[in-house]
Amino acid sequence: NELAAIMFAGVNGSGKTTLFDCFIIDQLWYALMRGALCLTPSFTVKSVCRMCHGGCGALIRVEDGKALKVEGDLSHPVSRGYLCAKGLASLELAYHPDRLRYPLRRVSGRGEGKWLRTSWEEALDGIAHRLLEIKECHGAEAVVLAHGTNREYLHMVYRLAHAFGTPNVTSPGYVCYYPRVAGSTITCGGLPIADYDGNPRCVMVWGCNPIYTSPDEYCAAQVLRALEKRPHLIVIDPRKIWLASKADLWLQLRPGTDAALALSMLNVIIEEELYDREFVEKWTIGFDKLADRVKPYTPAKVEDIAWVPAEKIREASRLYASTKPACIHWGVKIEQNLNCTSTVRALVSLMAITGNLDVAGGNMLHSPPPVARFTEFMLAHALSEQQRRKRLGGEHKLAAMGSVVPPMHVVKAILTGDPYPVKAMVAIGTNPLLTWPNSKLVKEALLKLDFLVVVDLFMTPTAELADYVLPAASWLEIDDVAFYFFRSGYVMARRKAIELEECWSDHKIVIELAKRLGLRQAFWDNVEEYLNYILSPSGMKWSEFAEAGFLQTPLRYKKYEKEGFKTPSGRVELYSSILESWGFDPLPSYVEPPETPYSRPDLAEKYPLILTTGARSPYFFHSEYRQLPSLRKLQPDPQLEIHPEATTALGIEDGDWVWIETPRGRIMQRAKLTQDIHPKVVSSQHAWWFPEEPRPEHGCFKSNVDVLTSSDPPFDPCVGASILNSLLCKVYKVEG
Repeated sequence: NELAAIMFAGVNGSGKTTLFDCFIIDQLWYALMRGALCLTPSFTVKSVCRMCHGGCGALIRVEDGKALKVEGDLSHPVSRGYLCAKGLASLELAYHPDRLRYPLRRVSGRGEGKWLRTSWEEALDGIAHRLLEIKECHGAEAVVLAHGTNREYLHMVYRLAHAFGTPNVTSPGYVCYYPRVAGSTITCGGLPIADYDGNPRCVMVWGCNPIYTSPDEYCAAQVLRALEKRPHLIVIDPRKIWLASKADLWLQLRPGTDAALALSMLNVIIEEELYDREFVEKWTIGFDKLADRVKPYTPAKVEDIAWVPAEKIREASRLYASTKPACIHWGVKIEQNLNCTSTVRALVSLMAITGNLDVAGGNMLHSPPPVARFTEFMLAHALSEQQRRKRLGGEHKLAAMGSVVPPMHVVKAILTGDPYPVKAMVAIGTNPLLTWPNSKLVKEALLKLDFLVVVDLFMTPTAELADYVLPAASWLEIDDVAFYFFRSGYVMARRKAIELEECWSDHKIVIELAKRLGLRQAFWDNVEEYLNYILSPSGMKWSEFAEAGFLQTPLRYKKYEKEGFKTPSGRVELYSSILESWGFDPLPSYVEPPETPYSRPDLAEKYPLILTTGARSPYFFHSEYRQLPSLRKLQPDPQLEIHPEATTALGIEDGDWVWIETPRGRIMQRAKLTQDIHPKVVSSQHAWWFPEEPRPEHGCFKSNVDVLTSSDPPFDPCVGASILNSLLCKVYKVEG
């Protein structure tokens, strides 16, 4: 490295090589030739991890083109050296022997596991030909694009879809993160983020396990740093997660009753006049109507609904409302039921009426960093009004606002042709057989498609059904603008450290496919041009941004005092004018889920337990990483948490394999007996498959909880969320 620096810059730093420089170069070259000096290429790449939601700073040690070590970056402004078990397993992922390393084309019946290696040129040409053929015969809407949990390339997927002419992009967004973004946006103009660096004096964690998950916009290290300062802690969760064991108050609610509990807390705060009167009068609309709506949700009534003692509801309400500043850290479980939008809006209302919106230590509405906006980038305007009206699930207008299509509507269209046939799907970074509700019906739908393309790192159960499988690059192999902390005011530089055979970044795959689809004018020639476009509002090129490491928007509190809120009224809309204009209830409400002991006492006789799904493991990210030895060793099998009282009559002991059965089917998981869950509730981990088991299914129906979930209505009317956390089930021991 020193030799190269001297040769190209000059020892004296002038940029000109002097006679003295030549002498030094001559001596170094002599030492090199006689073996006294070793010039093994060795360097450290500063990047950001993407083994979970992403964004933690990482340092990658590289020698001879191979990454040797990944560790946390102490200089990262958010994670500050923190890296979880998944991040530390990054090299296992990158160099795993089962990685897809070149494109494959199916040469047998779908799901029979016979593949032919092909070139990128041949694969992309073949894919483009089939997609254009289907568009010509059935219309662009007959092609669906699918992506997985929030990745930086997702807006590229939308751009490709809209430029091609299809309004149909499906994702887990309908039950994961997007409802919080959309519901908050129509209520207060943006997504409120818990301001952990603003020293909150009270933290309320609701339906979230951030120490395990580092969920969107957050890093586990932030939460832990904030808790070191001993704020009051309230945890609302059916399970006694680690944070609940440290909390001042743990509210153990019945799964699916979050909206009722939030409305009851609003009831207490309004009835006891604990709200911020000045903020409410000046900066909200619909307070009186909200007050009328929450009157019936007394703590005594909600105790019967949510199973939380009335006095605990009052205590939590008073603690949150009277301790300033206070923040709410919410999670995905508030979204996975038919009260999804109401729960989001009720929690934003709690933030607003207590004066905790956009204040230090409360819930911040950050200004975005200076990069291209998603709304511009997605090219939604490229769709004609006629095509927009064809969007599947368009009746869920809040979902349609963000071009989100709930996958149940895609499955229905494939199987029934209603409202029109869907013939093809391009699935990028998603595993629908593991993550869409009613997995066996999903398989039936995928098999019925005329054409399926999957882009992934491994041959997943979904990829086994494809016509083409394209090998994606891991996070160690790409240059990218990382958007993980975007709504917290940051974008980060993810820098390429290694290159593996024929693995391409998802961005490159989309760009090259777009060229063959005749969409060159809507895209770029290469990934660096794309990155420069994303960064253009900042005035930086990718090379400059990569050196800088991140962009941050200056922190400003109480922006509403000068700018108002970004809603139609300029205020926090407790009574939503947008929902009212769409014909939806403009106020939050609670509806009993359709499959509970209260709504279906007849079914509860056969299925006496309440099943909540999706419990997180600290070692996996949705359906990923079951093939990584270090992580699988830490948890070899899927777990069902169940109270010892529920197992007494069933002969189940800790560690036994048990059947979990709902009206849709049954799966096997290992029983984990714990006092940390209600005796009438069981909690199942999700997205389990077994890469080591025979192809093509890899055991994807053996322990996958989405075999048990329903793709039938009712859904949340606004975003189409399905019910994943309040289902009736029974549990019994696996014999033999």
